[in-house]
Amino acid sequence: MVYAIAVLCVFGIAAGQIMFKLSASAMQRAGTLFDLKTILILGSAFALYGFTTLAWVWVLQKIELGKAYPLMAMAFILVPIGSYFILGERFQTQYFIGVLFIIVGIVLAIRS
Repeated sequence: MVYAIAVLCVFGIAAGQIMFKLSASAMQRAGTLFDLKTILILGSAFALYGFTTLAWVWVLQKIELGKAYPLMAMAFILVPIGSYFILGERFQTQYFIGVLFIIVGIVLAIRS
């Protein structure tokens, strides 16, 4: 269960990053930070980050940091996947090779 919560934290962090990008785009379009859409997206991202941080602290009460932290590397995979599907960003083949190395590293670190 603890590892499931840790993975949910990673998904929350990844979603927060996408929301930060969405708020930055909304702010650029509006020309101000005080646009309602920008404030709502940015506030939601802060709230998600805050909740995720509290959950992460709970996770760290239950397992060693050295065991939990490699899971955070999954954010390096999830954020670009989200940016591809939500923001329409594109990546080159080299990127996917790098992602494969990250996945192998995560698996090796968690199994150690």
